Amino acid sequence: MPFATLSTGATLYYDDSGTGTPILLIHGLLGTAQLHFPKLTEWLSVNYRVIGPTLRGYGQSTPKPRDFPVDFYHRDADDILAFMDALNLPKAHIMGYSDGGEIAIIAAGKQPDRFKSVVSWGAVGYFGPAMRPVAQRMYPGDWITDEEVALHGIDSRERFVLGWIHAVKTMIDAGGDVSLSLAKNITCPLLLLLGEEDTLNPEEYGRNLVNQTAKGRLVMFPGGHAVHDIVWDQFKQVVGEFLEDITDSE
Repeated sequence: MPFATLSTGATLYYDDSGTGTPILLIHGLLGTAQLHFPKLTEWLSVNYRVIGPTLRGYGQSTPKPRDFPVDFYHRDADDILAFMDALNLPKAHIMGYSDGGEIAIIAAGKQPDRFKSVVSWGAVGYFGPAMRPVAQRMYPGDWITDEEVALHGIDSRERFVLGWIHAVKTMIDAGGDVSLSLAKNITCPLLLLLGEEDTLNPEEYGRNLVNQTAKGRLVMFPGGHAVHDIVWDQFKQVVGEFLEDITDSE
């Protein structure tokens, strides 16, 4: 599969399958499109061109090692916008999971004219106080598998998680805004999907985010964070109907 060299200084590996209107799939922490979206890619690529970039520092993308400056969500969103430029994609749908969900919202908030729709799950645009102890429990990183270390070229589990923890705690201390302040800029339809048991992304925060958008909608699912895996059939139905409605209105 190909690589895209970006104006931001990153080089992103990406998967590219299917034909038609492009859909960008943005993975989460310690992921790639292949890891997080195999069923989603197979399903969507029947009717769309599905493009799954690997974020900088993960998988085969560079620079390495993956790091987490305090603005890493915005840096990743800038990479995605530059990625669209590199692939000559003037407009696309964008979908993101977890960290990728925040990145999708930021990208659409920064350049709203470039997106036909946004689908985000496992993200609510805001890190509340409850996020602090969860972030601290990430240390010392012994939960990161040997396979993940090898895949992402992680030189130190401790360095990796401490960088992420520092960035997240800095965001919390600054008021918690991740992508929430940009939601008001999004002009295309936005579909936010949350699991009822995802304690880090409560319904209250999700409703606050969609209420900031012109065409936002929240759908709650049973289960936790990874609703695309936990309730695949329901997820597929909701997202499929959402995309069909957009196509019908064009």
